[in-house]
Amino acid sequence: MRVDLFSLHASWMKLVFSREYEGDHSVIENWEPESTGEAVGHRLWAALGVLYLVLVYPIFVLGLATRYYAHRIDRITAGLGFVGVTAVSLLVWGGLTAATYLSPIAFEGFVAVAVAGVVATVSAVLALFFSGRTGRLTTVALAYPFGVTALFLPPVVASLYSPTLASVVFPSSTSLAIWLLNNVLDFAGIAAFIRASFELQGLAYVGMWFALAVPVGWSLGGLVTLVNRVRTPRTSPHAEGAGSKLYR
Repeated sequence: MRVDLFSLHASWMKLVFSREYEGDHSVIENWEPESTGEAVGHRLWAALGVLYLVLVYPIFVLGLATRYYAHRIDRITAGLGFVGVTAVSLLVWGGLTAATYLSPIAFEGFVAVAVAGVVATVSAVLALFFSGRTGRLTTVALAYPFGVTALFLPPVVASLYSPTLASVVFPSSTSLAIWLLNNVLDFAGIAAFIRASFELQGLAYVGMWFALAVPVGWSLGGLVTLVNRVRTPRTSPHAEGAGSKLYR
């Protein structure tokens, strides 16, 4: 924690006062105050950095957890390969689709599960594909959203036909939707338009989580990027190319 906090605070100071890394962890201060006003400004900026750490470090810890689980998922999918990931996804979704076909639900429900299965399978394969591409931007922009879609869609769709899952997933989704409309989307009439145009029930839950997959994936990818930049400062032009998998 001490090393993490030091790195985060050094990054904050670098926004205004020039710093550079030498060696593995040493930091050289390139700027020194030449007047009392500059010294006071330097100390005030450092004090603001402490407040910045209070807000950022809990998010940083969340990024650590995200990187850990993303790393584990990446190892499993890399071991299975494209064929294995596709086969497992088709097996799971094929069984769920067959169960809905044999159940007394409406034919539209069977079609919805089948379509969701195709989307989840394609998303899983694309997440694996883009996680193997070099470059952090590709991983964050594409692999994480597809990975979130593949993980979030199955339980939401299954909740349409499982009262046990529905009792957990639907109330939580409704609470999240209300919070987003009242806080994040409450500007320029967006929240009012969504409330007037959509009713959150049935397949609308699937659409909601499918739409959330992109910003959630970007957020998780951004958290992991923050952790990597603090935990592994780049000291050579070759550092960026190392480890281009999903957990980056």
